[in-house]
Amino acid sequence: MIAAPDRTPLPREFFDRPVLEVAPDLLGRVLVRNTPEGPIELRLTEVEAYDGPNDPGSHAYRSRTARNDVMFGPPGHAYVYFTYGMWHCLNLVCGPEGTASGVLLRAGEITKGADLTRKRRLSARNDKELAKGPARLATALDVDRALNGTDVCASPDSPLAILSGTPTPRDQVRNGPRTGVAGEGGVHPWRYWTVNDPTVSPYRPHAPRRRST
Repeated sequence: MIAAPDRTPLPREFFDRPVLEVAPDLLGRVLVRNTPEGPIELRLTEVEAYDGPNDPGSHAYRSRTARNDVMFGPPGHAYVYFTYGMWHCLNLVCGPEGTASGVLLRAGEITKGADLTRKRRLSARNDKELAKGPARLATALDVDRALNGTDVCASPDSPLAILSGTPTPRDQVRNGPRTGVAGEGGVHPWRYWTVNDPTVSPYRPHAPRRRST
């Protein structure tokens, strides 16, 4: 008999570790998004680590700004950013306060509240695509900048929370280059995913955006 996922919230100590330890350990954990319409739950299947000042691909590589301020705060908080003028992405802050490292939540399987996510993801061809990619994940869970700074360790009833779930066995975890990261930061094999899971997004190398003529 397969044991039910652990409903215990992850403690702050879980996130107060080096980001390259936290990232693969997040696979199989359960992200809870409590909305006015009801709760949504997602089993994490793909993440990416960003190591602050040690990582040219990180938003916090150069300095502290109004945009990335949450990344320098205490671990176990949500860092939400807006990109390309269109999409939000959800990250979890890791490491000791001041280190500015975090994990981008790239994909997962909706295990509760799929009916709520389908309303936001009308282009999804099936439920496996509801949260297949970081922008899709944030859209499906109705995540925007209003949730920036949310404490995911405070309570299972908070707008965002992380439960222990069922950690993915290490022999089922793979890692490789991060998706769409350019320059020196693109070489780090800091994307982690659950092998053969249909909700994992396809890898795409960085492609420079062309200016319109």
